[in-house]
Amino acid sequence: MALLRWSKKYSVGVKAMDDQHIALVRILNEMHSEFEKGQAQSATGKLLRKLTEYAHTHFSSEEEMLASAGFPGLEQQREQHRELLRQLDEYGTRYQQGDQTVYLPLLFFVRDWLTTHMLKEDKEYGPWMNKLGIH
Repeated sequence: MALLRWSKKYSVGVKAMDDQHIALVRILNEMHSEFEKGQAQSATGKLLRKLTEYAHTHFSSEEEMLASAGFPGLEQQREQHRELLRQLDEYGTRYQQGDQTVYLPLLFFVRDWLTTHMLKEDKEYGPWMNKLGIH
C-alpha cells in the first residue's frame, strides 16, 4: 500500500516538475514498502541516500527553471529546499549513529513536507510559468 498516492491536486501545471514530484513520491513509497516488509533497518541508508540525491537534483532543476523565468518567489523556494536537505541530513546522521527509531519519523516527515510543499509553495509558481508558456 502506498503511503502517498499522486493525484492531480499535486500538479503544479509544469510537466517536467510534476514528473520529478512523481519520482519523489515513488521514492517515498519505496521506503514505505520496505518498512511494510520489515526491511526498514537494512534499507534506510540506501533509500535515504537515493531520496537525498534525487531531492538535490530536483531542487537544482526547479530553482534553475524559476530563476530563468524570473519567478519572484525563488528565494523562498531556495530556503524551503535548504531546510528540507538540512533535515534529511539530520535523519542521515541519526541513522549513521545507530538510531533504530529514525525510519518511521523519516517517512512521515518526508510525506508531510512533500505534500505541503507541492500544495503550497510549488503551486505558487505554476500560474507564473504557465503565463510564460511553460506547461
